[in-house]
Amino acid sequence: MNVIVVLDCRDPVSLGRFWAEALGYRQASNEEPYLALDPAEPGQPEILLQRVPEPKSGKNRMHLDLRVDRLEEERDRLLRIGATQLGDEIEEAGFRWFVMLD
Repeated sequence: MNVIVVLDCRDPVSLGRFWAEALGYRQASNEEPYLALDPAEPGQPEILLQRVPEPKSGKNRMHLDLRVDRLEEERDRLLRIGATQLGDEIEEAGFRWFVMLD
């Protein structure tokens, strides 16, 4: 079984560049309205960015969590490639994270 994570968005091309760099994926295809990103390592999910006409409304029901060893370094790297940090660090149930926009 292959897992494909599909994300609706207004601009698959710019989000594709961001997520490819953030995750170490490569662009596999770009056939409107889809842009596919393949993982560098087998077993990781493919990401499919799907262009939709309507703007985002409300809270996302799905998001990607990136588990890393060096939280602050990864946050800084994501900020350099275009992410936006929302608020301060959060700590809960022994985990620490930042909420960020792509």
